[in-house]
Amino acid sequence: MDNYTEDTQLGLDDVDNVNAEEPSVNKMLAYVLERFHKAEDSRKIDEERWLRSYRNYRGIYGPDVQFTEAEKSRVFIKVTKTKVLAAYSQITDVLFSNNSFPISVEPTILPEGVAESVHFDPKEPKDLQEEPVVSPYGSRDDGQPLPPGSTFNTLMNRLGALKDKLGNIKGLKEGPGVTPSSVTFSPAQVAAKKMEKKIKDQLDESNASKQLRSTAFECVLFGTGVMKGPFAVDKEYPNWQEDGEYAPVIKTTPSTSHVSVWNFYPDPDASNMDEVEFVVERHKMSRSQLRALKKRPYFRKTVIDDVIAQGESYVKKYWEDDLDDYQVNFGVDRFEVLEFWGIVDRELLEDNEIAIPKELDNVDELQANIWCCNDRVIRMVLNPFKPARIPYYAVPYELNLYSFFGIGVSENMDDTQTLMNGFMRMAVDNAVLSGNLIFEVDETNLVPGQDMAVYPGKVFRRQGGAPGQAIFGTKFPNVSNENLQLFDKARVLADESTGIPSFSHGQTGVSGVGRTASGISMLMNAASGQIKSVVKNMDDYLLRPIGEAFFSFNMQFDFDTEIKGDLEVKARGTESLMANEVRSQRLMQFLQVASNPVLAPFAKFPYIIREIAKAMDLDPDKVTNNLEEAARQAQLMMQNQPPAPPGAPGVPGVGVADMTGGGAGNIGIGAAPVPGEQGFSAAPPQPQQPQGIQ
Repeated sequence: MDNYTEDTQLGLDDVDNVNAEEPSVNKMLAYVLERFHKAEDSRKIDEERWLRSYRNYRGIYGPDVQFTEAEKSRVFIKVTKTKVLAAYSQITDVLFSNNSFPISVEPTILPEGVAESVHFDPKEPKDLQEEPVVSPYGSRDDGQPLPPGSTFNTLMNRLGALKDKLGNIKGLKEGPGVTPSSVTFSPAQVAAKKMEKKIKDQLDESNASKQLRSTAFECVLFGTGVMKGPFAVDKEYPNWQEDGEYAPVIKTTPSTSHVSVWNFYPDPDASNMDEVEFVVERHKMSRSQLRALKKRPYFRKTVIDDVIAQGESYVKKYWEDDLDDYQVNFGVDRFEVLEFWGIVDRELLEDNEIAIPKELDNVDELQANIWCCNDRVIRMVLNPFKPARIPYYAVPYELNLYSFFGIGVSENMDDTQTLMNGFMRMAVDNAVLSGNLIFEVDETNLVPGQDMAVYPGKVFRRQGGAPGQAIFGTKFPNVSNENLQLFDKARVLADESTGIPSFSHGQTGVSGVGRTASGISMLMNAASGQIKSVVKNMDDYLLRPIGEAFFSFNMQFDFDTEIKGDLEVKARGTESLMANEVRSQRLMQFLQVASNPVLAPFAKFPYIIREIAKAMDLDPDKVTNNLEEAARQAQLMMQNQPPAPPGAPGVPGVGVADMTGGGAGNIGIGAAPVPGEQGFSAAPPQPQQPQGIQ
């Protein structure tokens, strides 16, 4: 903001008379509409693919399917729906296996501006410490007696003062500790975990998990899923005062949202979000939603009122009839609003008196955000994010290197779904035909005027004439089994084309290798290969970019110094493919190996303990100590340590060579006396007398 003056115009100003709109505004409107129509025309082929995928999922025949007069069956076998839901379930199970948004924040390999690790040793001699570690627990003669009438609150205030006193723990040294009693911490790791908790809390507040599920579903069905954000929104938290009056708390928090692929119009010349120059999102808004925009920054209130006065202008696209299952159209009482994010020439912005920051004086084009409705510009402002980015994230199910939109499950099995429908219709029609008799009647041998209906016990009256049979029954051969065999073959081809075998979503009667537990485990592991590639796409195209966007948002708008550092965001979707039980077992095994005194100096035990807690679905910040808490715990353990026995180094008594284990004591020394030895409490045995002596 140092580059702006008080009278700087950050966005397009509102007008008093909407009819006196500047020509430069109309020029900007034409610029946005031109790109919207270009993107709309270029994606029509993709819309046709999505429509076929949607019809196959719903089990609806499209207008391209023509039935002959002989075909009576209209059956549709919805195997596509089964495959789509199976893939969707597997992806959501992987992404939300830890009941949290699958991202994490970690320090870089070589963090700059902060020490990678620090340590202190409470047992280190005082002459080697910068300043002795002060115990926060106090003692009888520490000069800080409890004042009379102490309460919980006063004691907590005292603890708070002690905490402030120990804020900078003395005796800290850079680098990891090498002695068994030293405590090692990573300041960069602490900042990373605080940032991670803040981002996950913001994602939870914006209900990002629900939006991620919607995005994953469209990704599986249509081949592409889209999310957007983060944007600062005012969220209302319910609150009631003591007198019962409702007084909500309003907080500004970042939020995300799911964008339907049908309303997403990217740059047609780009193959991914890193290459796009613009994106247009099409909104269908009600009057209330449009009026709510007036409360957001830089929206032109007078222009919005004029747009509402003009009336609803939403026009349905041709594909919306298919999505609505061809419902009766009574008119749509909505407004069509276009949201543009992308590159705009500098001259267009300057013509509309948009302020350009000083550091961008040599830039010919800038990122801008423009909203249009009813041929009116209702908002025009520079992209507020630094660095400037288009806040949309498109993830493909199956990557198509030569197209922006990916390939989904439904498209992969389009042909096999058509084959299955055709073979099943043939089997049904043949079963109907072969299950009935076709009658041939010689009417010359029957009395005229009879009812030709056939039922059990029916009697046909013959008349005199040449002898012979008057009624003949013809039965057609049943070839349904052959058609069903072809159907089963097409079903197997559907498994091959989608990479989702039927046994992975509940098919029974698996034979061969799958008859044993180890065999079915091998098959399930092999079947998860397809899902692994999809989850990797989720990590690269959605989770990591949206995590980095939240990281940048907090670094730009949050002034908490404890969460700032040389950090990076990592997506953890693929890590969820390994079960927590397996991961925790491996961590415990490593902990046992690292407990060896020879290997202990090479292991980072605080990190291992935190990872074990996460593998057990526990909050590491609640079950492990931070730096200050570890210092207090170490000091307390030293105070409560029992005195060393005599003979220990520095303690008078029996020498170290004493192997009796008595420690110079006289209790429990040696073995218990046996009969005949001195000290045995029982009576000594009497000698036996020879026989015959009286």
